[in-house]
Amino acid sequence: MALDPETREQLISSVARFVRERLVPIEEQVSREDRVPDDIVQEMRDLGLFGLSIPVEYGGLGLSMEEEALVCFELGQTSPAFRSVIGTNVGIGSQGLVMFGRPEQKDYWLPRIASGETIASFCLTEPGAGSDAASVRTTAIRKGDVYVVNGTKRYITNAAKAGAFTLMARTNPDNKGAGGISAFFVPSDLKGITVGKPEKKMGQQGAHIHDVIFEDCEIPAECLIGDREGEGFKLAMQVLDRGRLHISAVCVGVSERLVRDSVAYAVDREQFGQRIADFQMIQAMLADSKMEAYAARCMVLETARKRDAGQNIAMEASCCKLFASEAVGRIADRNVQIHGGAGYVADYAAERFYRDVRIFRLYEGTSQIQQMVIAKSLIRAAG
Repeated sequence: MALDPETREQLISSVARFVRERLVPIEEQVSREDRVPDDIVQEMRDLGLFGLSIPVEYGGLGLSMEEEALVCFELGQTSPAFRSVIGTNVGIGSQGLVMFGRPEQKDYWLPRIASGETIASFCLTEPGAGSDAASVRTTAIRKGDVYVVNGTKRYITNAAKAGAFTLMARTNPDNKGAGGISAFFVPSDLKGITVGKPEKKMGQQGAHIHDVIFEDCEIPAECLIGDREGEGFKLAMQVLDRGRLHISAVCVGVSERLVRDSVAYAVDREQFGQRIADFQMIQAMLADSKMEAYAARCMVLETARKRDAGQNIAMEASCCKLFASEAVGRIADRNVQIHGGAGYVADYAAERFYRDVRIFRLYEGTSQIQQMVIAKSLIRAAG
């Protein structure tokens, strides 16, 4: 544990209170306006949420993976759009720098990321390369003291607000595989970088994704993460292992919120002269949802503890991501079913959450990619 038990409990209680008192009451407003209010973002900064995973020596909270999961359980109790505000700083946007960055890169950027002064985004996905990270076509060609970058990144969370990007680009066009990819930490204000309009999404209004276009963008050579080219794919995979656990923990939090909403509605709603909670078919749905939420929580905590102990958790992280993201989809579906017709209209949160959780099965590796990772790990272990 990075924190002593008392401090950890204070942090989790503070986040839970913030979610309950400040975020839940404005869920519908954020969805309607497609915007998280500035004062809420500032409160997130004040709570230290942008620096959950940034080491203490750089101004972050330096949480262990288990502690981060516990915080995510609480953040997941409300609209996932709120978590997206801090998500890239805590996870994929910053962790390449934390794990592999040179001292001067860390000294300059990590305090700014931890405070929320700088938003960091992760530029991996392309029109033709998403889960297949080795298919990156964006190029970064060394010319003297700069790399010239050309290519388009797609569906980049927080791109319009980003002060810097963790960029995956091919530095060796002759190497078509993973070994030709390098990672860079790039200021967003360089000439040749254009951020596209926000995409209209199915759910999670208030969280925005954009294309990021690089056109003959000259980035200083010192933006390379690490000491040599060709390490980008390894960096991406390690960052994504951690990110998948983070997303799994968020799925657990949302699942627990939806179970609570389902129970509350079932107890309150009456049909045929009795509460629908007294009907066995409703009870079966409630039980299945609770079972899956509890199983996902146990999986995430077990895997987080293994990671904190220094074990390789690539397969287990994929197990968590696959199960937790699929489970929250089923739980959201049952929540709509339990609400009946009310669950299909926007007056209740059930309809919004049904749309919001669908993305969990897509980003940070689709469910099918997780299945491939798990299967290949099993086959390798069998020799």
